[in-house]
Amino acid sequence: MITRLAIAIAVLAAPSQAKADFVTTTKMVRPEAIITAADIVLGEEDVAGAFSSLAQVVGLEARVALYPGRPIRPGDIGPPALINRNDLVTLVFRKNGLEIETMGRSLGRAGAGEFVRALNVGSKSTVTGQVTESGRVLVGNE
Repeated sequence: MITRLAIAIAVLAAPSQAKADFVTTTKMVRPEAIITAADIVLGEEDVAGAFSSLAQVVGLEARVALYPGRPIRPGDIGPPALINRNDLVTLVFRKNGLEIETMGRSLGRAGAGEFVRALNVGSKSTVTGQVTESGRVLVGNE
């Protein structure tokens, strides 16, 4: 009996956890739209896995439709796409100090730092590479 009473007192006396805010939209944001400060607000409840700061979201691109009142999660947004599906891209192969550039056709959308599949137009083979800030695709990096 005393143990239960001690546990109850400890639980009631413990400081309550502060609620973390979550980021949500003020209006429906379509996929591929860049998120601005006017598009988002902070909600006032604890949502696991959701962004909690407006600065983390502004300037990123919606990957899915974002609805008001729903938390924005990391999989919902990403860096703005530099490469769209079917764009011609420069593929850069690097191996042992040798660098070869060739043309490719993108098989998806991707932003800087993300990986994208591309078709090498010369060899007709599919490769995967990382998109650079300049929009080139690095394949076979050292």
